[in-house]
Amino acid sequence: MHTSSYPVTETHGRYGVERWSGGDTVHAEDTVAEETPVALVYNGFSQAVMLATPQDLDDFALGFSLSEGIIERPGELYDIDVIEHGSGCEIRMHLAGERFAHMRTRRRALAGRTGCGLCGIESLEQLLQRPCPNRSTAATAVASDALLRAQSELHALQPLFHLTGAVHGAAWCRLDGSVALVREDVGRHNALDKLIGAIAAQGGGFGDGFVLMTSRASYEIVQKAAAVGIPVIAARSAPTGMAVRVAQTAGVTLVGFARDARHSVYSHPQRIH
Repeated sequence: MHTSSYPVTETHGRYGVERWSGGDTVHAEDTVAEETPVALVYNGFSQAVMLATPQDLDDFALGFSLSEGIIERPGELYDIDVIEHGSGCEIRMHLAGERFAHMRTRRRALAGRTGCGLCGIESLEQLLQRPCPNRSTAATAVASDALLRAQSELHALQPLFHLTGAVHGAAWCRLDGSVALVREDVGRHNALDKLIGAIAAQGGGFGDGFVLMTSRASYEIVQKAAAVGIPVIAARSAPTGMAVRVAQTAGVTLVGFARDARHSVYSHPQRIH
């Protein structure tokens, strides 16, 4: 797979701000995260436009392609070219003919806001018909101490969050809790797609570790994890009811409220000990 990146919009900028504190005001500058329209184009056909942080877009393209079922393995995506336009970024990719035909038959025309990966689905029926593969069959075992270690390491590995306070982090953690990879984005599902792409680009598998998210655990997060066979998702915040139901069906262990030495396991608790 060939990748070619071009300079893209900055991930953050400086903006004037009037700060209020105790009745006093101070004029200053603040560092603010940027969100940029990113079009994902396959064989000249636009499949989705997402609002994303304009970094690690090669990883985003590969991860999105895998987690959305557009491809089943990285080798089916031949090229990734990231091109900047005045209005955003375009990721041009090439698919094998069979995969492109499959994508056209199940087109999911996304116009994604930052916080929602379902905005382009046109009906409730289309959502309910979306396949949820049961691929998370790994007998992965994660110790509670590993969850604690991962939280501690991830906090130090989020440079954009420390600058802006406005992005989510997704971390790929080894079974002992050490953090192997981190990706950040203003959208939690975008951060996970970037992480999935980074793991796949390095030739890694998804059954020998777990994912830690700094966000809540939504349906979209669990769906994407199940699609690539991630067995355990831990989130610092709460899950949604739909996320719990999807995790139960898809064989994913879903952990919520992973904060310090506390956590709640909502599905398949046998993997946490």
